[in-house]
Amino acid sequence: MSSLTAGLLVEAHGLLAYSDAATAGLWPRAAALLARQALEQGLNDFWQVRAPGVEKGTRRSQMLCLRSYADEQLAEEANHTWTALSRACHHHAYELSPTASELKRWMRSVTDVVDSLETNGGKRRSPA
Repeated sequence: MSSLTAGLLVEAHGLLAYSDAATAGLWPRAAALLARQALEQGLNDFWQVRAPGVEKGTRRSQMLCLRSYADEQLAEEANHTWTALSRACHHHAYELSPTASELKRWMRSVTDVVDSLETNGGKRRSPA
């Protein structure tokens, strides 16, 4: 995992650890944004190695292409996580901010996806 990707995730986890009344409602969206940026950076790194130029396309088009370059389950997890984090980044009057447990789950998914893309070339790791 690149230092930029890791740093973004560290900051996102830091926001989960530090929440107070002054930042209520703000830190979940900020953590979601940092986690999404970490996933996007991991995808950029993957595309630059596997298919240079794809990283210049939209994220939706990258998610569609990912199925051709990575394990289908991994591509689906990446798409689901990116979509969930994207929704969480935006304020909706009718929705609550994401919970800490949701954010932790998404951050674990970001770590798993990025690590699999980097270390296994997009192939899902077999369970230990």
